Amino acid sequence: STSRRQRQMCIRDSGIYAAAQSRPLPAMLCLMLAGLLDAFDGRIARTKKNRSEMEKRFGIQIDSLNDLVCFGVLPAAIGWSTGCSAPWFLATMSFFALCALIRLAYFNVTEEERQNQMSEHRAYYLGVPVTASAVLAPLFYLLSLHFSLNCAVVYALGLFLLGVLYITPIRVKKPQLRGVALLSIFGLGEFVVLLRVLTR
Repeated sequence: STSRRQRQMCIRDSGIYAAAQSRPLPAMLCLMLAGLLDAFDGRIARTKKNRSEMEKRFGIQIDSLNDLVCFGVLPAAIGWSTGCSAPWFLATMSFFALCALIRLAYFNVTEEERQNQMSEHRAYYLGVPVTASAVLAPLFYLLSLHFSLNCAVVYALGLFLLGVLYITPIRVKKPQLRGVALLSIFGLGEFVVLLRVLTR
């Protein structure tokens, strides 16, 4: 799990670097790869049966910090890399990252309380998980390209709505292995399309 997290951090940092170089497509590919690695993180962690309570709590905190950068900061940085410097656009990117922060902080508190009260696995999330940006941010980007729409407007609107869903207290069923597999297949399709766009 540690080596997986290190690979994810390396991919994440590469994405932020690409975004800083105004290269949104490579940064988007890094976001998707980080999401793929994260999809199996919980299952790997559950194989470690001998973890102490402190190690479990530390794992929750470090995973959330990593998720904040991967799925909150990186999608916002991709938005900034498109070159749109309008105040409304920058405010939307900042709003999205802030919503991701609030969502993860709330998850940490509620998950720690839940683990103190019960040992079974979580069946529902309260609010959309931040990892959704690994699939939805590329979708917003590709939709703008396919329909020849203003990329900044479509991307900003998409991230704004996603940010609102992060902090809205709706119950979202946690995907099981089949659901993760379907999301991975959908993400693979997006990944292939993005690669084709990148290599044109």
